[in-house]
Amino acid sequence: MSINFSNDFDEDEIITSTSSIAEDKSEGSLRPRTLSEYIGQEKAKDSLYVFINAAKMRNEPLDHVLLHGPPGLGKTTLASVIANEMGVNMRITSGPAIEKPGDLVAMLTNLNEGDILFVDEIHRLNRAYEEILYPAMEDYAIDIIIGKGPSANSIHLDLPKFTLIGATTRSGQLTAPLRDRFGVTLRLELYTKEELKKIVLRSADILGIGIEDSGASEIASRSRGTPRIANRMLKRVRDYAQVKADGVITSRVADEALSLLEVDKLGLDSLDRRMLRAIIEYYNGGPVGLETLAATINEEAVTLEDVYEPYLLQSGFIIRTPRGRCVTRNAYEHLGLKYSGGNSDQTVLEL
Repeated sequence: MSINFSNDFDEDEIITSTSSIAEDKSEGSLRPRTLSEYIGQEKAKDSLYVFINAAKMRNEPLDHVLLHGPPGLGKTTLASVIANEMGVNMRITSGPAIEKPGDLVAMLTNLNEGDILFVDEIHRLNRAYEEILYPAMEDYAIDIIIGKGPSANSIHLDLPKFTLIGATTRSGQLTAPLRDRFGVTLRLELYTKEELKKIVLRSADILGIGIEDSGASEIASRSRGTPRIANRMLKRVRDYAQVKADGVITSRVADEALSLLEVDKLGLDSLDRRMLRAIIEYYNGGPVGLETLAATINEEAVTLEDVYEPYLLQSGFIIRTPRGRCVTRNAYEHLGLKYSGGNSDQTVLEL
């Protein structure tokens, strides 16, 4: 299988960020290649096993697939697994990388029979360009306009039967016409600690890192349910073990290394704790608006909302109310602070 990359990522290098960073580009060898190697996401795997084998029995391409869920859970990896299982080539691009209609037309016309076109962050695809995908997905054909004004001509181009795999962290931002054209829709969930432990042990074996079960458990418990973060932490703990220990990752070594990186027992880093402390110390536990909170701790609101807030919400440390964000009793206890009762708005969840 050949994979062609047509976009690069340039994100802030935050160890607990679920965004792809430059270092992650070297993790291709860690990616599983088959469904049997892919750890976790059992419901999605069971469904794909049926759909892939049915398509192969009929000698047809797989129906179009939409993968959605939080970042860092393996949507791109799962797409490459699908390509390997189907025995076809895959071309990779992203919504923001498609800057003009001709880019999308070129990709579609260069596909071979059965190929997979993977579009990451498909919710960021220009709405006008989606119109090109509708007939391509349904009828395997596109109509393009040549020329302008009275001399303009419409040309009908037939496309080979292909599979479009779209990945998104915000499925709600997809337009209904595009979302409804995907025959298979799969949501990827956060990983359990046991699943992350298996991933850490597998990655350590591939990278030749000495690690004990207790060390893998320690890394897994601080990885925010995300394989990308687990692999990133594994590499940083490996560095610490080589310099400060005998090269073997034990529970103690992992704890010392991650504490040095300011990642606590539950996976919260320094900015997570700054968020919680700011709400408690400056706003009596909340409520406080996102923009106000961002200005208080000198961070971008979009960074707080997309990178940090989801995990704090899932962990039960903050809640959203109609008037803003509030911290919970769990946050006070985690930070070792006396619970003051907070604000009455904490009991009203934002609908």
